[in-house]
Amino acid sequence: MGIAENIQQIVTEISPAARLIAVTKTKPVEMLMEAYQAGFKRYGENKVQEMVGKYEQMPKDIEWHLIGHLQSNKVKYMASFVAMIHSVDSLKLLQEINKQAAKNNRVIDCLLQVFIAQEETKFGLSEEELGELLLSDELKSMQNVRIVGLMGMASNTDDEDQVRLEFRGLKQLFDKLNARAADFPANVDLKEISMGMSGDYPIAVEEGSTLVRVGSAIFGSR
Repeated sequence: MGIAENIQQIVTEISPAARLIAVTKTKPVEMLMEAYQAGFKRYGENKVQEMVGKYEQMPKDIEWHLIGHLQSNKVKYMASFVAMIHSVDSLKLLQEINKQAAKNNRVIDCLLQVFIAQEETKFGLSEEELGELLLSDELKSMQNVRIVGLMGMASNTDDEDQVRLEFRGLKQLFDKLNARAADFPANVDLKEISMGMSGDYPIAVEEGSTLVRVGSAIFGSR
């Protein structure tokens, strides 16, 4: 099957519960254009530099998602066009996104990355840190960011039960926070859960994901 068929199959599988983000890291623009010409316009990149390069070469009606770990000093390069940042894991990073969004007269949608995996290598906030950030005066004062949900990465394991439990835990946390929505500032509107990748997106959708980040199942392995 080609790229367009792969996308169509995944979109059919996950609809209407979730939306697909095609993860395009290391993939050439020609491959992305093949998907674009088939009508697909939502792409996720891990590295700012690579995203900026592709943004400059491709049509401007594409929705770009930054899904990889983000350093504060890189925010300025994509603040003019990024649709959503999935990997916000500190107040400091959020402050920088707010600052750069303001310079570009934009409000940038952000997801707070939560640590749900067993490995220590994954980034993310703990439940306690998440609560503190959402209730902070600093967040309340940010006019140019909107917190629209949570993101999590499951452990890299073949144990589907463990992966399911991790996703379920993130959804329960999401529901718990939404039950307290009245406590949070106006720029918090939790409606998205970004979880699930090529190996585990069907489980993620079953457990409540609204955004799945799929690369190799669309474009083939690197």
